[in-house]
Amino acid sequence: MTQRHPETRARAKQLRADMTSPERVLWSAIRAGQLGVKFQRQVVLAPYIADFAARSEKLVIEIDGETHAKQGAKDAARTEILEARGYRVLRFSNSEIMTNLEGVMRIILIALGRESKPPLSPTLSP
Repeated sequence: MTQRHPETRARAKQLRADMTSPERVLWSAIRAGQLGVKFQRQVVLAPYIADFAARSEKLVIEIDGETHAKQGAKDAARTEILEARGYRVLRFSNSEIMTNLEGVMRIILIALGRESKPPLSPTLSP
């Protein structure tokens, strides 16, 4: 059973109200079951708050801002804990979301099993 963390839940509510531009862009692409899966934003997975999560698929999507470049160890520990709970974690930078949304969406679809991985090397047709 999940423990309730009132402070964390309040923070998640605040984050939902104050989404960053990259979060808004990605949310508009994954919300309302557009990928055949229900995503939620700023999901409490105590003690953490995941940017986006599809609980049914056990998939977490994190968008890392510029400050995350200095938080590699914290992010790795967080990912390890979420993976120990059965979640897969995808991380994208703000820049990736804003400049390569199509590529980001392809990776998400592959993680969801909705699209096959591209071949490792191109094959030439005769």
